[in-house]
Amino acid sequence: MTTKKQTAVILSGCGVYDGAEIHESVLSLLAIARQGADYTIFAPDVDQHHVINHLKGEPADEKRNVLVEAARIARGAIQPLSEYKAADFDALILPGGFGAAKNLSSVAFDGPACTVEAETERAVKETHAAGKPIGALCIAPAVIAKILGEVTVTIGQDEGTAQAIEAMGGNHETTNHGEVVVDEANKIATTPCYMLDANILQIAEGADNVVKAVLAMV
Repeated sequence: MTTKKQTAVILSGCGVYDGAEIHESVLSLLAIARQGADYTIFAPDVDQHHVINHLKGEPADEKRNVLVEAARIARGAIQPLSEYKAADFDALILPGGFGAAKNLSSVAFDGPACTVEAETERAVKETHAAGKPIGALCIAPAVIAKILGEVTVTIGQDEGTAQAIEAMGGNHETTNHGEVVVDEANKIATTPCYMLDANILQIAEGADNVVKAVLAMV
């Protein structure tokens, strides 16, 4: 009997402007399942940087917790990121959304001088040190570059973000819809998703391709 590959997924809240991008998150989970693997969802138990009213696109005067919000996408089946152990999993995947740049890190505000949320940094470093593959979508590759330094990633074609990645010690490759950059030496696969002007079919293609690339490195 073949044991299913175990994939951990880190979410950064719920909603593109202040948390995890929902399409990227759900389609990544679907891609993992379609590849015959299992997933376990994690999120840091911290407050969001801020809350955005997604109807108006404006800040709202309230506080929300990243773990509690991410539980919406996970249908409650989620664990605090502090409980993540790389030894329990074969791979790690980080969907995008502004939560990756606002809650998992401060890259949206501080660029190359950003900081990374402590449990997110630990999880990525622990996974990388164990020689296990990591996948990242949309803006999340910039977080990987900040944590690991000299790695090759893509966020698509945004020059400002690409320059920030280079300033953090990473290497950026320009890509289009559905394309994946694989850094084989570091076992990192990245794809641009909504960093490009994309539709949901293109997001599904990117999620499928990056998950396939990650699981192929297990």
